[in-house]
Amino acid sequence: MKTIDLNNPAKVHFTGIGGISMSGFAELLLSKGFTVTGSDRKSSDITKALEDKGAVIFYGEQRAGNVAHDTDVLVFTAAVHPDNPELVFAREHGIPCIERGKLAGEIMLHYNRNFSVAGTHGKTTVTSMLSMILIEAGLDPTVSVGGVIPSIGGNMRIGSGTDMVIESCEYTDSFLNFHPTHAIITNIEAEHLDYFKTFERMQQSFVMFAELLPEDGLLVYNTCISDAKKIFANVKCPLISYSITDRDADFFGTQISYDNMGHPSFDLYHGSEKLGRIDLKVVGEHNVANACGAAAMAISAGIPFETIEKALGSFFGTGRRFEKKGEVGGVTIIDDYAHHPTEIEATLKAALRYPHKKLCVVFQPHTYSRTAAFLDRIAEALSIADLIVLADIYAARETNTFGVSSKDIQKILQEKFGKETYYFSSFDEIETFLLENCSTGDLLITMGAGDVVKIGESLLGQ
Repeated sequence: MKTIDLNNPAKVHFTGIGGISMSGFAELLLSKGFTVTGSDRKSSDITKALEDKGAVIFYGEQRAGNVAHDTDVLVFTAAVHPDNPELVFAREHGIPCIERGKLAGEIMLHYNRNFSVAGTHGKTTVTSMLSMILIEAGLDPTVSVGGVIPSIGGNMRIGSGTDMVIESCEYTDSFLNFHPTHAIITNIEAEHLDYFKTFERMQQSFVMFAELLPEDGLLVYNTCISDAKKIFANVKCPLISYSITDRDADFFGTQISYDNMGHPSFDLYHGSEKLGRIDLKVVGEHNVANACGAAAMAISAGIPFETIEKALGSFFGTGRRFEKKGEVGGVTIIDDYAHHPTEIEATLKAALRYPHKKLCVVFQPHTYSRTAAFLDRIAEALSIADLIVLADIYAARETNTFGVSSKDIQKILQEKFGKETYYFSSFDEIETFLLENCSTGDLLITMGAGDVVKIGESLLGQ
């Protein structure tokens, strides 16, 4: 049963309204004349912006009293437990409750073309790149992305066109609630095993997502996905491939070079035809692949290469993706969201091309389950850096039933890789250590999906 109709404004409550995607959908509903209430632990720039647009938000412990009796729909996320008092109240009083993914899917029904970007890594960046291309093409899309794009002023852009671009997350099978007409799958690697349990189960979720596409839709995929043609064999729509390593892909990025800040340039081919050269303003070889994916979709959707070249050439990245926070004492501070070993490796390899004397990283592991599952791979990826500092694991939704800690990573880095590695139990201790051990010309990266960004910001006085 459909619970949200953008043409018929209702009263919607968001449990955890300050989340990056929840806040975006709340903003969208506000723009359509909906009455929006919500709750969150504490005030933030995101919640303040929603309040300025008319949302009523309750802070602190979530409680039944936050949900009005005349609420039409309550929206929640996978992080909300069944015994949450707001959720319990809503269900006891017959208020329809829908998970964020279902809300996203219902919103998508109001657009003619829905460009869904999925994948274990890179989906935020590819969503952002594709969005900027569609904007440059004058299509005025609505955009929902799991990060902040400075050029659109946030994580949600409300357009007047008939296209929507949406980042599509696989966790808890959320994207299976979507209604994509066009999709990009950037890669499929083992991740979120706390939910999926096995890689095979996770891979099947991506296959089910691809099979949602209609016959007149389009699937663009990276050839790095193992057995892609085989696992997507039952997809009804045409398939287009892209790569930076497989010359047999439909779209291929090659002749990669870098400027003195680590920004890549590359030639883009469609089959045997060279379309032109693209100069990026984001770092790393992984972003060449991301750009190829966005370009492959855009060209297949009828957008001229010149428009794509201009849009990608003026894309400066998203928040927390190799984001320069500033400089202090001659040390450049970068923040990055990387938390999976593949992402850590890609970020640190990109950093090697960025000007620096010593590459220092402060890493905050994200969730006990991920740390336990990828312990050796995390250590191997971090070993690229010259100096590694480890913070405590960011628990997020978990309790430590795995018996794992950051000291386990430290031990592997020291014994197997011989790396200079330190662990501190508090951010204050880490900041003190960095002040004493980083010097002019060094590059310092705060890395992780938790709140490690606070360390760099504190050092910069932000």
